Amino acid sequence: MSDYQDKLNNYNQNSLTDGEDYDFIDEAAADAYKKGYKLYNFRRPDKFSKDHLRALQDLHKEFSRQLSLVLTAYLRMRIEIEVVSTDQLTYDEFIRSMPSPMTIGIFELAPLPGQILLGLSFDILSCIVDRMLGGLGLSEHKQRELTDIEEALAKKVIERIVKNLEGAWSNIVPVHGNIVGLDNNYQTVQIASTGEIVALITFEIQIAGKYFGLMSLCFPYPVLETVLGNLSTQHIFQTKGIVATTEDRQKMIQKLNTSNVDISVIFGSTEITMEEFLDLKEGDIIKLDTKLTDDLIVKVNNEKKYFARPGTLNNKMSVKITEEYDHQKDLLKHYYDKDKL
Repeated sequence: MSDYQDKLNNYNQNSLTDGEDYDFIDEAAADAYKKGYKLYNFRRPDKFSKDHLRALQDLHKEFSRQLSLVLTAYLRMRIEIEVVSTDQLTYDEFIRSMPSPMTIGIFELAPLPGQILLGLSFDILSCIVDRMLGGLGLSEHKQRELTDIEEALAKKVIERIVKNLEGAWSNIVPVHGNIVGLDNNYQTVQIASTGEIVALITFEIQIAGKYFGLMSLCFPYPVLETVLGNLSTQHIFQTKGIVATTEDRQKMIQKLNTSNVDISVIFGSTEITMEEFLDLKEGDIIKLDTKLTDDLIVKVNNEKKYFARPGTLNNKMSVKITEEYDHQKDLLKHYYDKDKL
């Protein structure tokens, strides 16, 4: 400020004696004069810093990974969840940006003040509910409101999600989740004033690689205000270094024990023409590229995991695991077979 004033004084003195033009003042001085000012939007002030939003994204990335495992084991379907975006906007903008109908869970994370919103798109929730009712997990494309039975099942799913959220937030502050209610229209839910700033975390959910939908978490600023000091990437990374206890590991193993995996055995392969395939009938024999002495390959969830030998057990066909699958050994076997030809 003083440098700029000195230059301005010098200019006034010189201009009176030498008649120089006012444009001689360099732009750097003018920039220095303005350096202490920044734009401020009174209508929509930024209450969350970039570091806060980055920490929220990192926190919920871990949450999405854990939730994927929990729901995959619970529904016995492959479920993948990813964080799509983390933004701050006004509550009114958030309400207007959300589709309808949408199942909304209203819950609290004590001791954090206020309420939080969890939204699940109909495409995803209808698929999950269908699976919970014993179906194949098919999604309905026509939007509609849930029945009373479907709402009860949806509440169970949201309770599991909130329970998983408790674990993710334990790195910031120990919390306890409590479901307050369910709704199907954001217009009727009012947990903050229209101009209040909220943090919105948006997730994409994929079910069995066929169905896609969105899940959203809305945190009003007053809910997070008391923990903003701990809401930093550095704090999260430091707490992640804590070693899990024996009890935690045992709980994780118990959850994994209930998961189902697909196991298949490759007896061999061959190549035939379409004409030969169409002519196949009962009793025909197909010659495979493996020998009786060759190891078979065992696949777990469509990935090659073990070598095995065929046999019988209690008059049923079976295989005995001999060793872990070795890709190089498998390649060499085929190489030697070609060499003999």
